[in-house]
Amino acid sequence: MQIDQQTPDWYRARYNQLRDQALQSENTVRPAATPIEMTEASVLHRETIPGGWYWSTFVPRGQALRLINTSGNNGVSVMLWNADDLSERYNAGDTMKLQWTTCLTTGRVLFSDMGRVLASVIGDSCGFSDTLVGGSTPQSNQRNFGSAGLRNTRNNLRLTAGKYGMAQHDVASCITFFSHISTQADGSFKWVEGDVHPGAHVDLRAEMNLLFAVSNCPHPLAPDASFAPAPVEAVRWQAPAPAADDLCRTFSEEARRGFDNTDILFA
Repeated sequence: MQIDQQTPDWYRARYNQLRDQALQSENTVRPAATPIEMTEASVLHRETIPGGWYWSTFVPRGQALRLINTSGNNGVSVMLWNADDLSERYNAGDTMKLQWTTCLTTGRVLFSDMGRVLASVIGDSCGFSDTLVGGSTPQSNQRNFGSAGLRNTRNNLRLTAGKYGMAQHDVASCITFFSHISTQADGSFKWVEGDVHPGAHVDLRAEMNLLFAVSNCPHPLAPDASFAPAPVEAVRWQAPAPAADDLCRTFSEEARRGFDNTDILFA
């Protein structure tokens, strides 16, 4: 039957089937993945990002970027673009929809708006990130800290975009690592305390040539009493080539298709 001839009931049943498969996948005990270690010999560059500020870097395909939450800040935001075509960028909606989860931790990938894989989460010692709420804004700083003039993620990412010839419309909703957000029954979002610790890190392996932007500002729902984010560290390092059973490449059918779409660019 042609797709435009399907009934609403067919789509509803199909949705429920895929949802149940995703839930079953989430609850399946998977074999432990071989840790992908960052060694000192693999380190290519280190950077300290002051509290409230931003930093950008190019990460070629196959290299990785480690973000280290040195002092336990409540959130570090990231935006990604395809460095070979800056019109292709991280898409929060597709990243969640294609993987049937908002829990983007080890084994998950970050999709672009072209259905390709920008980066893989190959390590995550925190285990919590937020791709629903977005980064801080002047309005959230006014609400949280009484001043709209403080540095914020929205403006930090816009400044990054401008440096590379992009405009405001090139900055989409970002992902904020080291942030645990819970969705309430009424659809609102709530910060969950106790899951962000000093020294936690996340490793993102570039699956295409990437432009990374990192904003070191608190999550807009974080319970910080004052605007005082501490510095965080960023380390660019050479990741080993993915093995045949690489967790990120084999985690789901959606990921496999995304990698097929990506790898053809580099064949």
